[in-house]
Amino acid sequence: MANLSQLKTAMATSVFLSVFIFGLFVFAIMYILNFDWLTMFLIAFGGSAVFILIQFAIGPGIVSMTTKLKYIKPGESPWLESTVKELADKSGLPMPKLAIVPNNTPNAFTFGRTTKGATLAVHEGLLQQLNQNEIRGVIAHELGHIKHKDYVIMTILSTLPLIAYMIAQVTLRSGFLIGISGGGGAKKRSSGGKNDGGAAIILIIMAIGAISYLVYIITFLIVRRLSRLREHFADTFAAYTTNSPHDLGSALAKITYGLSISPKAPEGARAFYIGDPATAKQEIKRIIENKNEYDLDKDGVLDEHELQLAMEKEAHDTWTRLNSMFATHPPTFKRILLLKEIEKEIDTGKYTNDKMYNNI
Repeated sequence: MANLSQLKTAMATSVFLSVFIFGLFVFAIMYILNFDWLTMFLIAFGGSAVFILIQFAIGPGIVSMTTKLKYIKPGESPWLESTVKELADKSGLPMPKLAIVPNNTPNAFTFGRTTKGATLAVHEGLLQQLNQNEIRGVIAHELGHIKHKDYVIMTILSTLPLIAYMIAQVTLRSGFLIGISGGGGAKKRSSGGKNDGGAAIILIIMAIGAISYLVYIITFLIVRRLSRLREHFADTFAAYTTNSPHDLGSALAKITYGLSISPKAPEGARAFYIGDPATAKQEIKRIIENKNEYDLDKDGVLDEHELQLAMEKEAHDTWTRLNSMFATHPPTFKRILLLKEIEKEIDTGKYTNDKMYNNI
């Protein structure tokens, strides 16, 4: 059983751990390079704060530019505008800016710095491949992200693993190249009994690279765990806001399949989407590989019932569970299963707002 305060705690904890670990990482680099204590402290935690502020400032612009979205002018898409306005009013949210992404995959995402300045963007493929009730479920899901403000946290956190990864790549490659180019000379100097400064430099560079890569993995896992959790909360919010969990469940199934057959490579802002192309491709690939096992009536086609059973079994697979630690989104069937539990609760008529997130 969960509640909204647990999501907020998870967000705060993720920010603290990521910033703290990143600060220690910079501190360790400064220590290896023999900086004084005051300088180490200022660069470590001051640098972390600067990186976060920069990401907060430029993050939305980068998302907008890389997705090539086009903002909708008033009256340009009446049904979409009225639907978003209706659900936003019901959610107690200001009307977000709306945008269309010229992309044939079924997807949607939310980004921005504040609730009032948030943008809700939908792919052309979503509007073409889903029916209106399913689109309503997706819109409510994205409004859930705005309501929870988790998209702001994801914007802030996404930069830290990237920076650590870039430092790891640069230092490890540099150490390797220096070792190749200067290794012979270093050995000769050592055999003469002199101080081998070249070897020491290589060790320092490789140590920085190893620490950087460790920090990348840790912060990466922290961000991915929060990303998966926020999807469950947004799904739950959408289910109760529309009062139709089945529509969102149907939308998620179509989105997963649509993304799995898309030839386009996953884009950088994968965590912001309602469905991750990489996860979708992996889910469907494993099902197709075991198609004969899941094709119960042996007609060569997986119908909706067979596909759901396949997704349920794959979601409990050990390899899938281990893999999900690195995923931006929970397995689709787990999301659908949560929505089915909510549907049963709604049907009983015992639902109350204060228990909205109990099923997570």
